[in-house]
Amino acid sequence: MTPSMKNLFPLILNEPPADREEGLSPRRWRTLWISDLHLGTRDCKAEFLLDFLRHNDAETIFLAGDIIDAWALKSSWRWPQSHNDVVQKILRKARKGTQVVYVPGNHDEFLRDYLPITVGGVVIQREAFHETADGRCLWIVHGDDFDHVVVNAKWLARLGSAAYDVALWLNRLFNFVRRRLGYPYWSLSAYLKGKVKDAVSVMSKYETILAEEARRRRVDGVVCGHIHRAEIRKIEDIDYMNAGDWVESCTALAEDFMGRISLLRWTEASAPARHKKAPAVVAP
Repeated sequence: MTPSMKNLFPLILNEPPADREEGLSPRRWRTLWISDLHLGTRDCKAEFLLDFLRHNDAETIFLAGDIIDAWALKSSWRWPQSHNDVVQKILRKARKGTQVVYVPGNHDEFLRDYLPITVGGVVIQREAFHETADGRCLWIVHGDDFDHVVVNAKWLARLGSAAYDVALWLNRLFNFVRRRLGYPYWSLSAYLKGKVKDAVSVMSKYETILAEEARRRRVDGVVCGHIHRAEIRKIEDIDYMNAGDWVESCTALAEDFMGRISLLRWTEASAPARHKKAPAVVAP
């Protein structure tokens, strides 16, 4: 762990401040999954995520990898207050009784050297399993172990990450203009990625490999992140679910108390008004 990363832990483990908003009545879920926050990067939508965490609560929260972006922090240290607030908000939920399970990804792989470990009430482990209210067994993993580029050519993965940073820079510029014109946030980078044939092919292969591994493990489904494409779908007999990200699409997965799992999208166009019970913005 680098000296900068070591200095991060005392900072984020300080006693979390009280919520600045009074009278919130968050929607209660059985389980929430969020992934790919990339805290420490300029493109992390920390304000949207804070709004989401204030309006949604759960018995269990799974953090499915790439929560802290150590790749970015090694090259350029950046840790604004809003990113610290996100960590403190999650720690506060853990202190109040929410079970928080953190499964590291490739961008926060430095944590894998210390597993399993509990920090501030957050259980950090290599992978996790979850039984839904309707009896399905789900395997929770970040997913980078099943990305052949990350596994076999890390230099290529880092080159791809640099190209992705350029796309996110264009996304920032595009949305700066949209805000000036009075339009809500919309992810240009996610749209372009979805239109590139090779990228779609790689993501589809990734999803199929994960489904095959879930089948081999004799579970009913898999919940992952990594590729920044939020989705719920059946791959033959396996429930494939990807929680998406908080640098482009601002998405999460939520399980209600009947065991139904929905995809939530949380942007300027969908975030609820302050001080009101949050309606779900759901894509089934």
